[in-house]
Amino acid sequence: MAYADRPINNVVERSTAFPVTDYHDRVRWGPIIAGLVVALSSQLVLSALGAAIGLTSLSGSGAPRTDAGGIGSAVGIWAIISLLISLFLGGWVTTRACGPMNRSTGLLNGAILWATTLAISAWLISSGVSGAFGIAASNAGEVLNQVQPGGAGIPNPANTPGVTAQQTRDIAGNAAKVGWSFAIGSLLGLAASLIGASIGTRTPRTNTTTTVQQ
Repeated sequence: MAYADRPINNVVERSTAFPVTDYHDRVRWGPIIAGLVVALSSQLVLSALGAAIGLTSLSGSGAPRTDAGGIGSAVGIWAIISLLISLFLGGWVTTRACGPMNRSTGLLNGAILWATTLAISAWLISSGVSGAFGIAASNAGEVLNQVQPGGAGIPNPANTPGVTAQQTRDIAGNAAKVGWSFAIGSLLGLAASLIGASIGTRTPRTNTTTTVQQ
């Protein structure tokens, strides 16, 4: 009977990866507050920059009354753009400040950041502080001012003397524009926050163990 020579030290390495357990509490308020501060600060700086550029152009214009409408529209557009940039940065900072997490948890924290920013901005506007949430939040303040305690969104011509039917249609049209602007701006802000949170999410780590058999 023939015996084959076998090595004395037969080492077999087997690697097994174990994913690290995600947080039990999926909502991380510390990083959310950090992202909120970054979002509000970025919005204030970008809004001030846009307003400064617009006012500088208006002060150096030869026809300030004629150019005021165009510059005001440009400042409003820049306010919306700065809103999206600030919420994107806030969402990115929120998830980067967290530890490793899956993408769904990162998106959840990004959505809570957006909702918190919206609520605080509405409070700032009601307190007389504007510019924290851009033109969309300012439009929301106009909507709130037009809503009466009885639930009517526009003045009742029967209770307001001297208001014609055309004026009523104009009021309703302006209120509708404000409402649509706020709704679209808010949804775009949510999308920007979710995109930033998705990009900033770090995937969970994996622990690798090596088993040696002799």
